[in-house]
Amino acid sequence: MAIRSRRPGAKAALLPVLLTGALALAACSSGGSSTTSQSGGTAAAKTLVIDTSFDLKTADPGRTYEPTGLIIGKAAYETLLTFEGSDVTKPVPALAESFDLSGDGKTLTLKLRQGATFADGSPVTADDVVFSLDRVRDMKGTPSFLLDGVEVAKTDANTITLTSKNANPALPYILPNPALGILNSKVAKEHGATADTGDKAEQYLNSASAGSGPYTIESFNVSSQVVLKANAKYWGPAKPVYDKVVIRNVEAATQKLNISRGDSQVALNLSGDQVAGMPANLQVKKTASANVIFLLANQDPSVSKVTSNPKFAEAIRKGVDYDGLLELAGEGSVQAPGVIPSMLLGALPPEAAAKRDVEGAKAALKESGEASPTVKLEYPSELTVNGLSFQPLAERIQANLKEVGITVELTPAPVTTALDNYRNGKEELGLWYWGPDYPDPSDYLAFLPGKLVGLRAGWKAGSDKELEAAGDTTAATIGDEARKQAYVDLQTKLNASGPFIPLIQPSQNIVTAASVTGLEYHPVWTVDVADLGAK
Repeated sequence: MAIRSRRPGAKAALLPVLLTGALALAACSSGGSSTTSQSGGTAAAKTLVIDTSFDLKTADPGRTYEPTGLIIGKAAYETLLTFEGSDVTKPVPALAESFDLSGDGKTLTLKLRQGATFADGSPVTADDVVFSLDRVRDMKGTPSFLLDGVEVAKTDANTITLTSKNANPALPYILPNPALGILNSKVAKEHGATADTGDKAEQYLNSASAGSGPYTIESFNVSSQVVLKANAKYWGPAKPVYDKVVIRNVEAATQKLNISRGDSQVALNLSGDQVAGMPANLQVKKTASANVIFLLANQDPSVSKVTSNPKFAEAIRKGVDYDGLLELAGEGSVQAPGVIPSMLLGALPPEAAAKRDVEGAKAALKESGEASPTVKLEYPSELTVNGLSFQPLAERIQANLKEVGITVELTPAPVTTALDNYRNGKEELGLWYWGPDYPDPSDYLAFLPGKLVGLRAGWKAGSDKELEAAGDTTAATIGDEARKQAYVDLQTKLNASGPFIPLIQPSQNIVTAASVTGLEYHPVWTVDVADLGAK
């Protein structure tokens, strides 16, 4: 998850919690799912053990935004819309059986599916939907921005309308977020839910889920482990395969040890180096993550007269050895042609990615009028993205640009210090990453002048009026094909004149036991526990 807050206080706890030792909860040593005898002795209960580095604060869906919390929320709660497998280009019905976006993009109408029930057997109603979505918006928790400016109404017993003040074609892509999971409003209210800033249901929701999902929460500890139990009354056609799912907080080196010896069945946080040479009886899935690592060249002359020169950004773009960065990132990583990652609607095709051109970079530097400039490159020293450290990337970029005639002074800092300069737009050159708040290209309008990330590059509103106007037009564009083309065109312009140099999408490496089936990496909830099967 990217180190950036879209709202004050958002994503405050984004650094992985690292444990120095393994948590002792053994599964079977064969590498398959562990089995325990159920009462009556007539069947064997399947337990799946997942090791991950916790980034977790709560199990309350209306407050959830950290990666581990989204895994849990996806299992225990259901949303109006969802995505099939790893495909985030097309929202599909879930608790809603159908949805329709108005021609102006302001009204989303959803028909509620009949027959869906909560874990206590009570039906999921339109009233539950309205209460749950209002609660997310009005508690003002981390995910509240997802429904900024959206009014939720029940128009009849089975119909809900979501009305936005402005065109909001991204809304169908936002609704699958587990933070927008639907609560049993009666149960939630009995335990302090008020759908405002005084809401007190979090403590209860951290101990017992109130959703309609295939799993319920059996136990919850933000620092050690979470245990999910199959929902015996699950209404959906695909019943959970595993009776229990144990999600443990384990640092990466121990994850490798556990999965290798069969003490766990899934490991989520291994680097490219760590998955190399895995035993042949394990399955290794290497997929480009949705995280885009990028360079920024500050456009504020008061910060740097060098980096604010447009020809200087061109020199960097042409001077970086992208293939060399991919070698560092490892198998499964891909070059980022633009700021929108490859799996999202509107991503640039691979052939649009920048290519190294040392002579072209030298020519651009000469045109800038800057002779042998020296600039500082800032980045977080201890932060890793998908197991990849920023330090070797920074060193490689330093060497690349030296060939062009640019001296780069590496200035790593602890993440809290680095974040201050980044967020305040004080870095000459910055090396950072961005992951989607939701899988829609509109989330990347933040890179335009005057927007959140644009300002971090000293790119103020009015700096590129043509590009800003194109951004406004793109934001209001309706229809998948039209939106796709609009975002492709916008990124092409951004690459040509902007201060950002997209570099790579590091690999998301997931290792599973041979017995585990159905695993697909997802950029929002990482893995859908309910999709996992056994053979």
